[in-house]
Amino acid sequence: MSRTSRLSSSLLRVAACTSVAALALTACGSGSGSDSKAAGSGSDSGKVKVGLITKTDTNPFFVKMKEGAEKAAKEDGAQLMTSAGKFDGDNAGQVTAVENMIAAGVKGILITPSDSKAIVPAIEKAKAKGILVIALDTPTEPQSAVDALFATDNLKAGELIGEYTKAAMKGKKAKIAALDLAPGVSVGVQRHNGFLKGFGITDKDVACAQDTGGDQAKGQTAMENCLQKEPGINVVYTINEPAALGAYTALKAKGREKDVLIVSVDGGCTGTKAVKDGKIAATSQQYPLKMAAEGVKAVVTYAKDGKKASGYTDTGATLIADKAATGVTSKDTGFGLKNCWG
Repeated sequence: MSRTSRLSSSLLRVAACTSVAALALTACGSGSGSDSKAAGSGSDSGKVKVGLITKTDTNPFFVKMKEGAEKAAKEDGAQLMTSAGKFDGDNAGQVTAVENMIAAGVKGILITPSDSKAIVPAIEKAKAKGILVIALDTPTEPQSAVDALFATDNLKAGELIGEYTKAAMKGKKAKIAALDLAPGVSVGVQRHNGFLKGFGITDKDVACAQDTGGDQAKGQTAMENCLQKEPGINVVYTINEPAALGAYTALKAKGREKDVLIVSVDGGCTGTKAVKDGKIAATSQQYPLKMAAEGVKAVVTYAKDGKKASGYTDTGATLIADKAATGVTSKDTGFGLKNCWG
């Protein structure tokens, strides 16, 4: 072989390696904290590529979701690529992640939308490329924008908490603080509306409503604000358990932690332990690991036989409370801690 031929061959090999490296970097996304690694070890050649995009990579709920996806990918011999927003509500970050995964050649994308409406154009681009798109936990608006939804019935989860709260109050007049998520996020709206429905009230009956972003520190601040507005608050509904624990901290600082009923939704291990410790009265437990595992399996099935998952799959919710309320079905924290996440 001539020197020129050898040089051309070497340059081709360098170019190929550079392209592979560039693709790997692109798939990681910009500042998303994603790793884009395959589940398992060894060569990923020929494996079905599955993308998982969560709202953040720090919330224990999404950490557990990623674990579920990794385990399912390993079992099914798939390659899992992951990405996440920098914060809950980072639609731009999720759009970039979708575009990167399209470029990387994934067969399916599993996503927990930060903005249920704004993410739809990016999803449509993926679907136009023949990629199966499944929403996890949070539906898109419209829900039909994705091929399928694997999620807790968040309206029902909120309703369970509302029913429990009404029964636990035993006819006592409730002065309610609602510590919500953020405007435009369907999961927060559904849980809030479910709580109202279960309690049999409307927003007019809520003494104070504050957004927390599901954050503990913001939950504490929101509770402090509500106590200033309405010192007589005796019921606190929270979007999730970090917000609930923030509320508990604020109430404890006022010496009110024992005479205010705090209820929540999620069922993480920290939150379930807080129920056991009496900081939270009850929570609706959901199952992120199951959502992700079923999503991965659906993508692998699609890759193998072209069968698309469709419609809504309810992955379940269970009311967790150690002090049972009359007429409301629940499980104790023994069950909750065996099935919690985080």
